[in-house]
Amino acid sequence: MSKRIADWTKGEGAITYQACTSCGHVQYFHRAFCAACGASDPPEARASGKGRVYATSLVCRAATPETRAHVPYNILLVDCAEGFRMMAHGDNGLAIGDSVVASFKPFAGTLVPYFAKEK
Repeated sequence: MSKRIADWTKGEGAITYQACTSCGHVQYFHRAFCAACGASDPPEARASGKGRVYATSLVCRAATPETRAHVPYNILLVDCAEGFRMMAHGDNGLAIGDSVVASFKPFAGTLVPYFAKEK
């Protein structure tokens, strides 16, 4: 098994994905196999952090006491430049179709990807 690249899930300011060398399938969230063809141990790479907003939802009620300080906050689905879709936080003014770029911000005690409009 290849060595995992540290990303935001491990406190590093990066987004990683896997690209299968057998079939070319791109997947987000690490798996020990390709979800398309079953090939084992697809290699990981760091994403550019660029993408386009696919969907957006403004959260106006805190789900937990830890998230209360962040309300209202925007949850996005972002189609990333590398070909995968991910859920992340983002600026409240973002709309479907906006070109965005990721940074990383603390949210309820955890570092999370945070997208803003690309300038």
